[in-house]
Amino acid sequence: MSDDELDNFEDIDTKEIDVPETIFIRDIETRVFQSITIKCLSGIEGIALLEGTLMDNLLGREGLERIKGIYVEQDPKNLSVSIKVELNVYYGISLPEKSAEIQDKIVSEITRLTGLYVSSVHVVFKNLLLEKPRLEETQSEDELDAADLSEEMEEFITS
Repeated sequence: MSDDELDNFEDIDTKEIDVPETIFIRDIETRVFQSITIKCLSGIEGIALLEGTLMDNLLGREGLERIKGIYVEQDPKNLSVSIKVELNVYYGISLPEKSAEIQDKIVSEITRLTGLYVSSVHVVFKNLLLEKPRLEETQSEDELDAADLSEEMEEFITS
């Protein structure tokens, strides 16, 4: 390059050059929001999650794949998220108080952990449960038979 050509470059103001801004993208999958919501709900008394169907049991689905009733919609333009939670509630629980507790806990945790604005938390009470299941009632007859069988086997081995 000649000296005249170099002089032309010195006259250019670098502030006039448009450099594209860096775009930062953060994707959060729906399962993350579902996990946060489940964690929030697990600490709240008087409610129960909807359980998976018979088909889920037959297919061996576990964990989040069996959980029903937690729906998430993300709005990437506004950096916000909307949550819909369907729950069962035990008889005698004040529904307005319980829904406010659920909503407050979900909003604070999702905002704290993801940095996203929670635009809405829609709580739907699907079913009224009459009483909490007792430990003895939740064990099936097969589990009880298996426990009795294992005790008999233990006695047989030790004798």
